[in-house]
Amino acid sequence: RGWLPIMYGCDNFCSYCIVPYLRGRERSRRSEEILRSAEKLVRVEGCRDITLLGQNVNSYGKGLDENIDFPQLLRRVNGIDSEFLIRFMTSHPKDANERLFEAMAECGKVARHLHLPFQSGSDRILKLMNRGYTAAHYRELIEQARRYMPDLVLTSDVIVGFPGETEADFADTLRLVQDLRFDALFTFLFSPRRGTRAFRMEDTLTKEEKDRRFQTLVEIQNRISREIHGAYIGKTLRVLVDGRAENKPEGFLSARNAGGRLVVLPG
Repeated sequence: RGWLPIMYGCDNFCSYCIVPYLRGRERSRRSEEILRSAEKLVRVEGCRDITLLGQNVNSYGKGLDENIDFPQLLRRVNGIDSEFLIRFMTSHPKDANERLFEAMAECGKVARHLHLPFQSGSDRILKLMNRGYTAAHYRELIEQARRYMPDLVLTSDVIVGFPGETEADFADTLRLVQDLRFDALFTFLFSPRRGTRAFRMEDTLTKEEKDRRFQTLVEIQNRISREIHGAYIGKTLRVLVDGRAENKPEGFLSARNAGGRLVVLPG
């Protein structure tokens, strides 16, 4: 596996995040540098799985003196003559668009896996987070992505217990999770970071209430994940083996499929 930074910094200033203050404003690398690095990873180092990295890859290209955006960069990396898989993270919903989904669908080396953090299903909380989109817009993006890629593996991030989150706000989050049916979720309890705007927001929720909501969300998502992963039974998948499987008898290997799902196999 290879990890390839395509940009540094962040311009979004989500109210809970310290990254823009620590890493500065967005700075994109020139496409020729990225392509040279990608070719080295593939042809010299033998990587078969490359992840393009950025705090918000969807805003790649802003400020460069060349006319290029992230979908165009994906197409150029896809054009490298070798056998490998392209992943990317992290994607921001406010900058994701149809051109991205079209490029993913048309580029044979790009994994049909989209990690698109939604953080909350409540418009009120999203505004407090300064995320720059609504829950309805997020739903539209997912519907659009799935039209281009019916086999899309969808994962996301969500924060439980953001300051001011009511039971109704949390219910909106649960509704979005149940409707969109993510393959997997990365769930987080709100953690105040000194220096951010959210650090100064009044937080009236008790730890017990946050834990209850967190557990409710995890249980719902675990059920959805089991149902989705159960549909793999009987299928033959192409995977990239990355080593011995942990906590398994000797002779078992761990691997990932194109959608990033963990596969354990004898071999």
